[in-house]
Amino acid sequence: METKLKLPVGIEFFKDIRTRGYYYVDKTGLIRDLLRGGGSVSLITRPRRFGKSLNMDMLKAFFETGTDEALFEGLEIAKEQELCRQYMGKFPVVSLSLKDVEGEDFQTACDQLEILISEEAERFAFLLESDRLAQTEKQKLSRLMEGGFEKQAYLHNSLRLLTRLLYKHYNRQVIVLIDEYDVPLDKAYYNGYYPKMVSLIRSLLSQGLKTNPYLHFAVITGCLRIARESIFTGFNNFKVRSLTDEEFAAYFGFTDTEVTDMLKYYGVQEAFEKIKKWYDGYRIGGADVYCPWDVVNQCDKLRISMDAPMEAYWANSSSNAIVQEILEKADAGTKDQIEALISGECITKELMPELTYTDLDSRDAQAREDYLWSVLFASGYLTEAADRRNGNYLLRIPNLEVQGIYEKKIRSWFQMKITGHTQRWEQFCQAVKSGNADDMQKLFQEFLDASISIRDTCVHKDKKENFYHGILLGLLQSEGSWVVKSNAESGIGYTDILIMIPAERKGCVIEVKYAEKGAFDAACAKAVQQIKECGYERELFKDGIQAVYQYGIACYKKSCKIVKA
Repeated sequence: METKLKLPVGIEFFKDIRTRGYYYVDKTGLIRDLLRGGGSVSLITRPRRFGKSLNMDMLKAFFETGTDEALFEGLEIAKEQELCRQYMGKFPVVSLSLKDVEGEDFQTACDQLEILISEEAERFAFLLESDRLAQTEKQKLSRLMEGGFEKQAYLHNSLRLLTRLLYKHYNRQVIVLIDEYDVPLDKAYYNGYYPKMVSLIRSLLSQGLKTNPYLHFAVITGCLRIARESIFTGFNNFKVRSLTDEEFAAYFGFTDTEVTDMLKYYGVQEAFEKIKKWYDGYRIGGADVYCPWDVVNQCDKLRISMDAPMEAYWANSSSNAIVQEILEKADAGTKDQIEALISGECITKELMPELTYTDLDSRDAQAREDYLWSVLFASGYLTEAADRRNGNYLLRIPNLEVQGIYEKKIRSWFQMKITGHTQRWEQFCQAVKSGNADDMQKLFQEFLDASISIRDTCVHKDKKENFYHGILLGLLQSEGSWVVKSNAESGIGYTDILIMIPAERKGCVIEVKYAEKGAFDAACAKAVQQIKECGYERELFKDGIQAVYQYGIACYKKSCKIVKA
């Protein structure tokens, strides 16, 4: 039996993938296109988990002095024999990932950056023995290696110093790789020290990359393109490859062919359509790509069991705070557009190509809204649906996984908003446990009036039912003394919501239906019939519940009807 390569779940080091038996989706063509594309400083922006870190480590493995050429045997770049002869293993490389530079205050973040610089400097400890460096230069390197800088100026100058020392030792210009450059800025904004961090990152990059005679070229990656005025002031020969640029489009993310090949290799090609619906849908520079983090993780589950459910890996790798931010600041117009997106429609927006976090707090409502939509696009929560129209972007939610993020955040927002009205929420719970369908309907209708609804569009009916199911479930689960189960197995099949109130020996069975075109009576009747035919109440009686109320609930847009069986 053939031993299959392992899937590289969480493996970010190119050498590990190539030497320890992992499956590799060949992205080495990026090296060729990067060398041919020119630009002394290249900024590549992509959403998180789209392979930025692995590609940066691949660049390091290719260019760095003393590399193992066997790492690239059989890969696309190996076909470029002249490029390999000129560039493979020929350059000193400084490589920094800023993804862990964070802290609740500025000093803590600075300390994290100092540690990072110190660890990178330690990689070049051999320079302390170099006969091409002066003693004073070796002392400066020792200071970098020790960390705990007495003056912040040492930190600001650290990148330029490393490139100068490496240049003098090798007599060759240096390649600089900086991954996730905007993470410290994001953390700084949310923790209240954004201006100080902007100043630090601007100084570090400016001294290290701008008019630096020791620099061959630099590649920087991040999620957002922070405005030149904030970070990249005065940079010459500066090239940006964002989500809308064709160059490098297919090197971050998996293409249809790459996903198909991976699934066939592991014998799980039957799952292709599901994987496409869940993880595809991103349009980058005209190329259609999947989120690689999702595909690798799900393929790893499927190779063990074809019955493995589809999971939200990308969604669970971040707090998704920006979606919550939009909802908290949403006016009626924004809510309407979110409803359209969740319902499978597109919206047209003029996006900001460059961003500053301070735009989020702008007093100009239009500027603030443009910023929010621009960040959702740059971060992967929205994607282009088609070519631009008069400079505007036609946007949509890329796939089922991301749609789930919106729905989850909306339900969370809705739940907090409604349960904040304690009296009305308590009245609703009282109506549920006492069998008062009329009061339930009146109060749930008031809740829906304040919520975002699912429109009657192309979204499948099951998806619409799940949305209202989720809102109702959030309301009921807020009552901590109740046992609330969702899609619990009971009788024949599964009921939407099962409630047990142990203290009162009461229970409830709830079935939710979407009332197509407002046909509430028919939908409620269908829900009640399903409850009776399937015997959903049996599970409650088994657990000692003595009184069970059965509710059929029909929803359509922002209206509802509730009947008791």
